[in-house]
Amino acid sequence: MRACVATTVHHPEDARIMHRQIRALLDAGHEVTYVAPFTYFNVTPVMGLAAVDVAQRASYGRARAALRRGVKGADLLIVHDHRLLHALPHRRPPVVWDVREQVTPRQLARAGRRHRPITAEVVPEGTLVSPSPPPPGDTRVVHIGRLSAERGVSELIGLAERLVPYGIRLDLIGAATRDVRPLLRDAQRVGLLDWFGYVPNRHALRMAEGALAGLSLADNTVTRSPTKIMDYMGRGLPVITTPQGASLVEGAGCGVVVPQDVDAVLNAVLDLKEDPVRRARLGALGHAEARLRHHWPDHAAAFVSRAESWAGVTRHALAV
Repeated sequence: MRACVATTVHHPEDARIMHRQIRALLDAGHEVTYVAPFTYFNVTPVMGLAAVDVAQRASYGRARAALRRGVKGADLLIVHDHRLLHALPHRRPPVVWDVREQVTPRQLARAGRRHRPITAEVVPEGTLVSPSPPPPGDTRVVHIGRLSAERGVSELIGLAERLVPYGIRLDLIGAATRDVRPLLRDAQRVGLLDWFGYVPNRHALRMAEGALAGLSLADNTVTRSPTKIMDYMGRGLPVITTPQGASLVEGAGCGVVVPQDVDAVLNAVLDLKEDPVRRARLGALGHAEARLRHHWPDHAAAFVSRAESWAGVTRHALAV
């Protein structure tokens, strides 16, 4: 099978796109053409990929031209931003839309009549679970993932300032939107936190190990339970989350659910700092749940099988 995977929004090394879906297709022996903003993010495509460079948030015309190049000879097109559904070339293979943005039920239903939407129910979220992570420490908390106003940057900076007197450091691992970068640089300059910027997923997960807790402070514009929660669970960290992650955290018993309020998050961090037994228990419960249900290699084969089915590629054809 030949698949084309496309985004004009996400980092080309996005964990879900590159390190889970594309990697699963490549490991299964399929060919992949990847349409992504490589130049914008200064990324060199990995070996084994056919790459098509496209501008970040390219105009519909330029996005369509890039997709036209990408789908030549392809059996399936997987797009990762909704806007690309308005830039599809006339001649194209079956289209799959990985639903990651906030969309209305009407948008989802409309797309579902013509294409195949991927939701968390169709293809589960996942992470790479460490076999034996170290126990949670007590000197730093960590946040993995893209940083933006709606994802709680103001609250994170406010929390970092409040944590300093208690000897707790905040590590932020992830790219940031342009509007919040000055805030993060200023906070780092005065010693409130460490902002590492974009870090490849495997390295980011290792960097998180041994932290006191992992933070997920998404507001109510985020529709999915944040994948970063699974990342924290897979690394044996207690999770402190706002209500968007409540079902996952409460179901596993692996953390604390708080309102999107700096005082509430601060109190949750300090409570965990003072109770190492509880920290270890929450981390262990999350790790066990992640290993049982959220380890991506356990789901990769099912994803590939679905992709083959969407493309109309039979097992007999694959074996020929």
